[in-house]
Amino acid sequence: MVRVKRGKIKTKKRKKILKLAKGYKWSRKSKEKFAKEAILHAGVKAYRGRKEKKRNFRKLWQVQLNAFLRSRGLKYSTFIHQLKENNIILNRKILAELANNYPQILDNIIEELNLKS
Repeated sequence: MVRVKRGKIKTKKRKKILKLAKGYKWSRKSKEKFAKEAILHAGVKAYRGRKEKKRNFRKLWQVQLNAFLRSRGLKYSTFIHQLKENNIILNRKILAELANNYPQILDNIIEELNLKS
């Protein structure tokens, strides 16, 4: 039977794993066994982090919008409800952007909804 030498393949595989583990602490950056485990866990946390990022930004936009509306004497929940009733389709990201950078436009929207008391 012919002898199969796997030196190149094994080295390539190891380099690939260690490249992914670059910057990790202790043995995780230099030993293949520990690097594999670390990469697996890092992948799981990265996936979860991408989902959490979306949640955190939505919370931030809600807080920014609520702060703006409270300064105008309104509640966040009633404002969002009125937007939905009047079929004004603006997401929270855009509304927060308007509140921070273009408050006059958001004041016009509030006037349009007749929410001023």
